[in-house]
Amino acid sequence: MSTHSQQAPDVRERILRTASELFYREGTRAVGVDLVVAQSGVAKTSLYRHFPTKDDLIREFLLREDEDFWRKWDEVSAAHPRSAEQELFAQLQWLGDRIARPGYRGCPQINIAAEYSDDNHPARKVAVAHKAEMRARLKRLAKAMELKDPETFSLAMGVIVDGALSSGTALHHKGPARFLQSLARTLIAAQR
Repeated sequence: MSTHSQQAPDVRERILRTASELFYREGTRAVGVDLVVAQSGVAKTSLYRHFPTKDDLIREFLLREDEDFWRKWDEVSAAHPRSAEQELFAQLQWLGDRIARPGYRGCPQINIAAEYSDDNHPARKVAVAHKAEMRARLKRLAKAMELKDPETFSLAMGVIVDGALSSGTALHHKGPARFLQSLARTLIAAQR
């Protein structure tokens, strides 16, 4: 294997890691490729070799965020195989913990959807698919809990989760996880 092919994944990863940190902290429109190049320490030609356009880089950033999010969701799901209700509350706990972490600046998918109104933008497509997947997973949990209207539950819980992800730690003095879990209890009671 040549030295170039060994370095290519490292360069790509360095570019993506740097861009991801900048995009999350500053917003994608505020960050130009020149800043990504300067902070990652790679040549601009290397950036464009791996990401032909800034939109490609933004899309990859969001796919990376998506992968991380669903990996954590799946870990929590695997830890609660017998009770959909326990799983839901565990999911809301880690989501609340995510919101409460230092440096939290909102949900990357919601941020992207706000920055790009064009439904054909590659990153917006990832964001829309993420939210659809969230509703689908919430609906599966609602069905497993044998709630009356899983579709309505998933829509309502999805809006609550999105609101929490957008509001950050301002949600409640006891923390986002408790706030989310309290609202989930209310929705579940209304659906039984």
